[in-house]
Amino acid sequence: MESTGRAPLGNGRIGNPGGLVVPEIKFTKLFINGRFVDNVSGQTFDTRDPRTGDVLATIAEADKDDLDLAVKNAREAFDHGPWPRMSGYERARIMTKFADLVEAFIEELAALDTADAGKTLSMGKAVDIPAAVQIMRYYAGAADKLHGQPLKMNQDTQGYTLKDPIGVVGHIIPWNYPTMMFFLKNAPALAAGCTMVVKPAEQTPLSALFYAHLARMAGVPDGVVNVVPGFGPTAGAAVSSHMDVDSVSFTGSQEVGRAIMRAAAQSNLKNVSLELGGKSPVIIFDDADVDMAVSLSQLACFTNKGEICVATSRVYVQEGIYDALVKKIVEAAREWRFDTKANMGPQVDKKQFERVLKYIDLGKREGATLLTGGKTNGDKGYYIQPTIFLDVREDMNIAQDELFGPVMALMKFKTVDEAIQKANCTKYGLAAGIVTKELNLANTVSRSIRAGAVWVNCYFGFDPDAPFGGYKMSGFGKDRGVLAIDQYLKAKTVNTAIPNSPWY
Repeated sequence: MESTGRAPLGNGRIGNPGGLVVPEIKFTKLFINGRFVDNVSGQTFDTRDPRTGDVLATIAEADKDDLDLAVKNAREAFDHGPWPRMSGYERARIMTKFADLVEAFIEELAALDTADAGKTLSMGKAVDIPAAVQIMRYYAGAADKLHGQPLKMNQDTQGYTLKDPIGVVGHIIPWNYPTMMFFLKNAPALAAGCTMVVKPAEQTPLSALFYAHLARMAGVPDGVVNVVPGFGPTAGAAVSSHMDVDSVSFTGSQEVGRAIMRAAAQSNLKNVSLELGGKSPVIIFDDADVDMAVSLSQLACFTNKGEICVATSRVYVQEGIYDALVKKIVEAAREWRFDTKANMGPQVDKKQFERVLKYIDLGKREGATLLTGGKTNGDKGYYIQPTIFLDVREDMNIAQDELFGPVMALMKFKTVDEAIQKANCTKYGLAAGIVTKELNLANTVSRSIRAGAVWVNCYFGFDPDAPFGGYKMSGFGKDRGVLAIDQYLKAKTVNTAIPNSPWY
């Protein structure tokens, strides 16, 4: 009888400060070739509940030997299995069933991400998982619309292009949005006909293993989706350097992104897509509605406890409304809650918790004025109060580094040109926000900011059809939209001599 990879007794139904009961943790082994299996080494690691610091489950740790096995099966499934050879319509039916199953298990999945990643349960149920379902259905709808085109040749031949799946894809996904990132990476690759090896972040492996189970229930053939939890220097490195992986997609830090590019270059020159974070600005002009600007800035900075790549940790306010906005945003920040009706959960783990606190201390030592927050919340778990700094200079670390925590730097500007210069004063270029009632001003500024996404009078303007990716050191490649599928396809030209041409 096949092992389910269930956690031993004692790993399920764990209480927490907000009264949420975590469902039984069912899957803790590696998922390779359509089944849960033991890892080669027998090594394990713990995943912890950031609300309490307690161990949630003990997970099988993948290393190079396990990755070799996962890639071998993914390669077999690609070279000889049915998935790349199915019609787009058949793949779409299975992907749609997969989405339906995710929707059916939304309560359990939201609870897993809440316990494993410190997310709020309400956000998981209302936003994260429904958005992931929408992404899967979007790409299911695209699966039967991927085709080449006829060519107008200048010789006596008939020519056309095909779009072939690129092959075996390695996905290395981050811990801040475990569900959303799983589907942003996997859905377009599935639509294209690829097979894949997924390495979830070691901090948040639980929902990825559950999604592997649901993929099998939906009818995804064996070997197409393989999930191998492990650590970056071992499992992640094995994915990016593997000679039989044709493409790697990664979301995470610049340091790791560089390592992946080196590994790709030194192995088989595989395709690489990188999303490497941001230091996104929001620019608020004098004509903005102050209450709306406060609400937008707070949402954009503190959502998901600041653990989001597009978090607006830099808020630039024109001098005419600066004082009024500062007063209101402090009042709003102090109203955020950490209980069962929480606006914010805890940082994902102790390491990230301590990292954010060190940056808060560094900001004070560099001369910034701590306006509110800056402290931990409660005596258990990894909670940090929403934190706002004033008197921040562009050369300060809190103005340049991606903190990935609930820390906002409020800064003043006078002119439009000054705002643009300050917004671009960063090595990142992922996203930006603009708040103004003047359309011409919004158009001028949006064209001047070097960022992959600009949102005017809104934020988190994500949509399945809207490509998302960065400029500068925020990386390259796209998630979302039709452009995301293209990185999992290779164009092939077919050229056939016409009868009675000089070739005959």
